[in-house]
Amino acid sequence: MSAPSPTLRPTPGLMIAAPASGTGKTTVMLGLLRALTEDGLAVQPFKSGPDYIDPAFHRAACGRPSFNIDSWAMDDDLVDAIAAEAAGAEMVLAEGSMGLFDGVASKGASGNGASADMARRMGWPIVLVLDVSGQAQSAAATALGFRSLDPHLPFAGVILNRVASPRHERLVRKGMEAVGIPVLGALPRRGDLTLPERHLGLVQAVEHPDLDRAIADFAVFLRAHVDLDAIRRAAGASGTALKRGGARLSAPPAQRIAMARDAAFSFVYPHLLERWRRAGAEILPFSPLADEAPDRGADLVWLPGGYPELHAGTIAAAATFLSGLCHHAETRPVHGECGGYMVLGEALIDKSGERHRMAGLLGLVTSHAQRRMHLGYRHAELLVPVSGFAAGTRLRGHEFHYSTIVEQTDAPLALVTDADGAKVAETGSHRGRVTGSYFHMIATAS
Repeated sequence: MSAPSPTLRPTPGLMIAAPASGTGKTTVMLGLLRALTEDGLAVQPFKSGPDYIDPAFHRAACGRPSFNIDSWAMDDDLVDAIAAEAAGAEMVLAEGSMGLFDGVASKGASGNGASADMARRMGWPIVLVLDVSGQAQSAAATALGFRSLDPHLPFAGVILNRVASPRHERLVRKGMEAVGIPVLGALPRRGDLTLPERHLGLVQAVEHPDLDRAIADFAVFLRAHVDLDAIRRAAGASGTALKRGGARLSAPPAQRIAMARDAAFSFVYPHLLERWRRAGAEILPFSPLADEAPDRGADLVWLPGGYPELHAGTIAAAATFLSGLCHHAETRPVHGECGGYMVLGEALIDKSGERHRMAGLLGLVTSHAQRRMHLGYRHAELLVPVSGFAAGTRLRGHEFHYSTIVEQTDAPLALVTDADGAKVAETGSHRGRVTGSYFHMIATAS
């Protein structure tokens, strides 16, 4: 019998969650990360669920890389391995996605993808960010419902957001006191403390004109209106002991990977890059928007998702990038995800209806003039190899975009289903050494 895996001492943590999207939890998350870091605390951030954008904001706020953890796409061993990034930190702050209990109907690798799933598994008490605009004592009923729905879910308390006046705050607090729910803070309504957004969420961290100043302002705001000592006490001795080294490092898709990285190509999950590096791969970043070609010595070119539709004219004019990409594809693999997939096609039609020539490596034409949201978890079984992934490999991931396929002439890349097993029409495609799909890979499936 083999000896049991050694365990890591749990790091205290909290899940910053909300009843729904748009309640202000990102402002709270960033303000707490910066304020606690300024106080000398080593804070490890995580993002629960499939979000490509928030981890970069987390890193800007506290200086530590943030990683996604996802109970639908990741099995227990992978969750443990990623959560072990908190080793050496004094506290974890995880930001939830959508509403606390919002997930899919069918269980995935280890859960349904809800933030509550991850908080329960990791032992992180919930800090519920509650928008109390338009109500007073009635807000307690919402908080009570969230605390009571799952008695196995640890609950730290609430941070009231968008409080209209001192009188409003007193009334809301009175309701919370009546049902025994701790109030950890009360944030006055401030229209100026917001981050700009676009159709897939926040404007990317790299594009924010003065991100550090904005996060510093969030921290000042949180210090003035949230009890930071109570936040630290709420984390307390929380946390679940993790198995050390539970997940085997997955083999990277190539040894030397040329990775497009700029404002048009940035949607790649941080845990994938980190694990590929630790498995011995070399990541070679380049910028298509700066008209840079991929490294000539790369074994694989990877174009992640992003916002190519906002830069379609620049990409179409990037002759060095496009010729370098096509030259690479003559002898070595190229793969694109979502926005990267669109750039591998013949053309991209922007929201105004203007057609922009792309790389022409796939017979694909996509359009933002015919917008329709595509959103959800995806399971894919590869029909052909994708660089280091053999045909038949099963992958778990996520899809989120508004573009539509106008033309697709190549053979499908994968059999794709949603979280409930229903077939998805967006199968990806392949031609020669070039592959691509709208699907963002998160993990391999057993």
